[in-house]
Amino acid sequence: MLRLEGKAALVTGATGGIGEAIAKRFLSEGASVMLVGRSAEKLEATRSRLAGDGNLAQFKAEAADEKATAGAVAATVEAFGGLDILVANAGTEGLVKPLETHTVEGFEDVLRTNVVGVWLAMKHSVEPMKKRRGGSMIAMSSVAGLIGFPGLSPYVASKHAVHGLVRTAALELGESGIRVNAIGPGPIDNRMMQSIGGQMGPEDPSGARSVLEGLVAMKRYGTSEEVANLALFLASDESSYSTGGMFTVDGGFTAA
Repeated sequence: MLRLEGKAALVTGATGGIGEAIAKRFLSEGASVMLVGRSAEKLEATRSRLAGDGNLAQFKAEAADEKATAGAVAATVEAFGGLDILVANAGTEGLVKPLETHTVEGFEDVLRTNVVGVWLAMKHSVEPMKKRRGGSMIAMSSVAGLIGFPGLSPYVASKHAVHGLVRTAALELGESGIRVNAIGPGPIDNRMMQSIGGQMGPEDPSGARSVLEGLVAMKRYGTSEEVANLALFLASDESSYSTGGMFTVDGGFTAA
């Protein structure tokens, strides 16, 4: 039997590398998947690439737009009959620069997407999951939700907030059978890490990557597919007694 057979999932940030990999993995295990993203063009392209993999739908929504997020959840219920799995994956890295040089606007933009966006996705998923008598909420945090990192104060603050939100939601929703967990990726070979590396070392992005790889016990970046494998475990019934946790997929980045 497929591990997610008969389950309905909503994935925000579905047009990014991790989001698409998670959607693809879920589809391969029998889930129906609602792709959510802020770009209609990117959603079409992502859906086209995944079209042969299973039951798909799409919805355009900005993560911090409550009306749009509520609409995405409602569209999922309408398309698939309910909601069992939420992956709140939409996120932004913001700018890499010293704490005192960030603007209020830039800081708030990161918090709105990375914290308010996650909260809104959770908020509007509670009722449909309660109707199914349970479910799995997965928030995409980061190793930056466990440690500090110079130059990334808005991002680090946002990911620490996600960790706190997940732990609180797990306590509130446990009796309803809803599990709430966070995934903490380390450096992953995707657009976001390319952006961070490029900002850290604009004249030598490959040098910045080498520095970051040197901080990883396995001495390499991870892949989106490796993150998706962990998301599959947390989405499936195999994680039936796991809630309130931060599950790292970081190659040993936080082991020291």
